[in-house]
Parts: sequence; structure tokens; C-alpha cells
Amino acid sequence: MVFICHRFNFSSAVGASSAASGRRRVLERVDKELSRGNYESALSLIKQSKTNPHGLRAFGSVKLVPRKSPFFDINGSNSSELRSLVDSVVDSIRGCIESTSADEISSDKRHSKEETGSSSEEPADRFMVVQHESGHFLVGYLLGVLPRRYEIPKSEALRCNDSTVTGRVEFVGFEFLKEVGIAKQLMKDDVLCKTYQMETRGKISSKILNSFSCVILGGLVTEHMLLGYSEGLHSDVDKLLSVLRWLGFTETEAKSHIRWAASNTAYLLLSHKDAREKLAEAMAMSKSVGYCIETIETAIFRHQI
Repeated sequence: MVFICHRFNFSSAVGASSAASGRRRVLERVDKELSRGNYESALSLIKQSKTNPHGLRAFGSVKLVPRKSPFFDINGSNSSELRSLVDSVVDSIRGCIESTSADEISSDKRHSKEETGSSSEEPADRFMVVQHESGHFLVGYLLGVLPRRYEIPKSEALRCNDSTVTGRVEFVGFEFLKEVGIAKQLMKDDVLCKTYQMETRGKISSKILNSFSCVILGGLVTEHMLLGYSEGLHSDVDKLLSVLRWLGFTETEAKSHIRWAASNTAYLLLSHKDAREKLAEAMAMSKSVGYCIETIETAIFRHQI
């Protein structure tokens, strides 16, 4: 009789359990700081954890591809899928810009799912809101931008067709958006607009701009990944364009920047499909930010201690 002995690495199992417990303790503290509005303290806890071999390693772990690099050549076998996704996203953004410029968005552009023959039943609305917001959340976290809170409306609220009812994710470090909003209001007045353009221009670092651009496109890219089109609610595109105008980008510069950001965002989300799906499940249940972060970390590093 032959006895087969299956070896169990007890020390590895204990190490994995200890690492997970340590992350949870940190994230419980992060949730407390966020709930108190102590955003910088929460961010500090996340950064400190990164120095631990079993800490929050996914935070800020992604590096964006430089503008001058041959982006599609870098990513090898995924280049065809990536290129198709980026083209689809950029076309959607272009359509949004054209509609906004004409100051009219027709019903066929706002409801593109009717064109594709997809179901327009209301229960799907909350599902897509969750998927959209999970794209924002994941891109931000992987780029080192901490989500401070998020909101997913109930299905009943979405059925009311109230334009003020929407999902959202807020981040630590994007406070400059308040200044952008003020500038946008000023620029609605022709005289004030000229004065504003001559006397002042927005200033943020290129790192913050690049991160923001990818984060703001995270929802739109996720929709295109899942559906092949977007639902037509383009407040994110409007927000990105407002920031680029605030910074003084020309039309050509803006187009180039948007395609670069869309390429990076698409590659990031294609590379972390599983993590985004698991994150969406957590967000659908309105789990805490800390729980959502643990979900990302576990999905990405589940095969490692």
C-alpha cells in the first residue's frame, strides 16, 4: 500500500491570514478617518501601509504609458482589443462634444442602447450605474488617488428619471474641481470670460491632470467594455473638457490628451477585469470604502501572500 502525503505549508497559510488581518485593521482605521472628514489622515494610513510587504500594494501601483511611447506596440497581444476599445471611447467623446457644441442632444444619441437592440428595461439601470462608478473607483485607486466616498442610488430613485439622482465617487486630491466650476460660471459671461482668459489660468501638476483624466474616463471606458457604447450621459466628458479649457488647452492639444488618457484607462481596466467585477459587487451592496479597497487588493494579489 502506498501512502501519498500532501504537504501543507502551515507557515504560508498563517502568513496570508495575518497579512489579511493587518490590512483589514488598517482599512477600518481608514474608514473611520474618512467618516470624520480626515481625508489626509486616511491617505497617510494608506501610504504607510504600502511600505509593509503585505500591506496595500495595489494603491498607486500602476504607471501610465508616456505620451511619446508607441502605446499599442507595447501591449502586444491585447493591442487589437485595446485599439478597438479606445477608438470606440474616443468616438463617443467626439459625439458628445459635437452634441454639446450644437447645444442639442437628440433622443437617438442619448439612448444609444435602443440603436443596438439592447434591453432598455429599468432594472438594468442600477447595474450599469454600479459598473460605471466601479470604473472610476478602480482607476483612481490603482493610480494612487484615494476614493473618499461613493454613492450608488437605489433602483427606485433611478426610476423617477430625476437628473439629480446619479452615482458618484469623490476622491482626495481633486479639490481643484471647485475652482474649475467657478471659472466655468464666469466664462458664461462674454466680458468676464475675456477678462478671465487674459488675467488667469488654472494650474495643477501634470501628474494630477493625468490621473484625473484617466479617473474621469474610467466610467465611460467601463461602459464601452461591457456594452460597446455608452448610455449617453456625458457629464464626465463635460467635466474633463472644462478642466482642459481651464488649463488653457487648445482644441488640438485637448484631442491628443483625451486619446492618450483613454488609451491608458482602457489598458488599465482590460488588465484588471476581475478586480473591477469584484469591486462592482461590493459597491452594489454599498460596502464601505475600506471594504472596497480590500476587495481590490484581494482580487489582484489573491495568489500571493
